[in-house]
Amino acid sequence: MSEHDHDDHEHPGHNHAPPDFGAAFAIGIALNVGFVAVEVVYGLLANSVALVADAGHNLGDVLGLVMAWVASVLARRIPTGSHTYGLRRGTILAALANAMLLLVAVGAIIVEGVRRLIEPAPVAGVTVMVVAAVGIAVNGITAWLFAAGRTEDINLRAAFLHMAYDALVSLGVVVAGGLILLTGWTQLDALVSLGVAVVILAGTWGLLRESVGMSLDAVPAGIKSEEVRDFIRRWPGVTSVHDLHIWPMSTTETALTCHCLMPGGHPGDATLVELAHELHEHFGISHPTVQIELDAHTQCALEPDHVV
Repeated sequence: MSEHDHDDHEHPGHNHAPPDFGAAFAIGIALNVGFVAVEVVYGLLANSVALVADAGHNLGDVLGLVMAWVASVLARRIPTGSHTYGLRRGTILAALANAMLLLVAVGAIIVEGVRRLIEPAPVAGVTVMVVAAVGIAVNGITAWLFAAGRTEDINLRAAFLHMAYDALVSLGVVVAGGLILLTGWTQLDALVSLGVAVVILAGTWGLLRESVGMSLDAVPAGIKSEEVRDFIRRWPGVTSVHDLHIWPMSTTETALTCHCLMPGGHPGDATLVELAHELHEHFGISHPTVQIELDAHTQCALEPDHVV
């Protein structure tokens, strides 16, 4: 037995692939492409620049769905010699890109809302309201398709939020249009748009913060590194733990590496399998790698916390 034994055991039967929402992505993309076509046609017929512009915005939604879908498909590819973890991290990048797209959309809504407050313009009537109502249905259905996966996968949450907030924007158009028809106060359109923008910004901030953190290998939300360290330190035979790292491999998988000092000797593979199982059960860590160190008098070069 060498002085440093390196054992990598995973929770038996754990599925590395993210949830399969391929059908949801296909349906959502088809619905949104169809809605874009409807908006362009009726925008031209009603001579509504707003509808044509919103069609362009919804093309961005389609792009967001495509990115999320491609990322989830790539995450299922097997590792290669050049990508030893596979392409799972693409789901994190897709979530970050979708958060950025939402922020761009918020910026566009705010700019247009302020412009319309300063320079009120006639708001297209019933046609715009009807098309917006269709948008509520299309975006609402698409959001519902991803609702089940939004709590487990930030990539799916990004897709869900994108569609849910678009449904909210369409609802704002319908409400504002109805109130304007009743009151004649055209500034309502801008005020409702700004209110919707604030709601989207508040909801997107958490997604942006988490996706940026994941892209920088931050400890995933819901896991506290000190709790994990204490849990491993209490494991029979372990006297100290150092060089502990916890990071997201994808939007659904978490990896861990650490060095454990066990002066009493190597605990055996069965014990490490059990430790991996417990890490998965308690913290959702699916890919732990534990290095066993036996000699307390041999200084590990990676023992200081500031060394990585």
